[in-house]
Amino acid sequence: MSYAMSVRRSAAALLISVFSSATALAEDTSQLKLYDSLQGSDFAPEGGLFYKKNEEQSAGTVTFQSEADGHKALKLSVEAKCVTEKKSCSERAEVWEKPAVLALYDKPLWYAFSMMLDRPVPTVRHRYVMAQWKREIIPGAEGDYSPFLGLRLLEGRLLMTVDTDEASYEPIGTPERPDGCKPGEALASEPDDYNQVRILAVAGPIPGNPPVRGYNGCTADLQVTLRGNELPPADAGWIDFVFMVKPGPSGDGHIEIAANGKWIATVKGHVGHQGPGLDEHQYFKFGPYRAGQSVPWTIFYRDFKRGPQCADVAGPELCGTIR
Repeated sequence: MSYAMSVRRSAAALLISVFSSATALAEDTSQLKLYDSLQGSDFAPEGGLFYKKNEEQSAGTVTFQSEADGHKALKLSVEAKCVTEKKSCSERAEVWEKPAVLALYDKPLWYAFSMMLDRPVPTVRHRYVMAQWKREIIPGAEGDYSPFLGLRLLEGRLLMTVDTDEASYEPIGTPERPDGCKPGEALASEPDDYNQVRILAVAGPIPGNPPVRGYNGCTADLQVTLRGNELPPADAGWIDFVFMVKPGPSGDGHIEIAANGKWIATVKGHVGHQGPGLDEHQYFKFGPYRAGQSVPWTIFYRDFKRGPQCADVAGPELCGTIR
């Protein structure tokens, strides 16, 4: 082994040791500042990320240092492996935060990452998820809890959705709401078997911009404030996302959404879940997740960041805009 290689390995081992010790000793993991360019030959120890290996992830592949529109990036892909008649089957290639860096559920966190969907972008009506924030579930607990914040693809357009099991729901088409929601209400889907209501926070453009199907009601327990900018088109190439997430199922939840340096939307109210079987931490994961399709699906990612302040993940121009 060369002297230079020995030094590099010793430095890497020291960095892992320091980071692990700092993580173990930190009383409040929400104060950690995490970064991984996702352009190296493996996950950076200071990024707090790992590729989870389980049955669902067997449909996925992870490739480091892929070329994507002039950038080195992490390539995450899924193949068609689901049996179509098996409803619970899914295909995933997701990167998770390590358990040691997970923050408590009520802590605000800032996130940033860049993402590019491989072309052609799927345009079918199907469940496609590219990034999601969830609450931990106690092992063995019953319940099928959705992400409290999800970055989705539906019929070729990007969507941001927010879920909660602590919101009211009123259908559209009644005398009180003949054509839409009242001022201050958000578009929502009908509650599921776990009383989860999903609101449509913001939708990106597609040709003709038809209404997003499936949001046939309203809730007054979440308020969406649009900031005058759109999510980019799904086929726009590299998109730089910034998010602030603070779950608050009792009503003090708060989410900020930004893309390509522009403030997109604010969501406040009953964000997230507090039903039975839930644990005390929140976690983030990213990568392709779908219920099964006949063709491969690939997404590229780079420059993951997390921190307690906007300035930890974004520049002063954007941070000065988000109030």
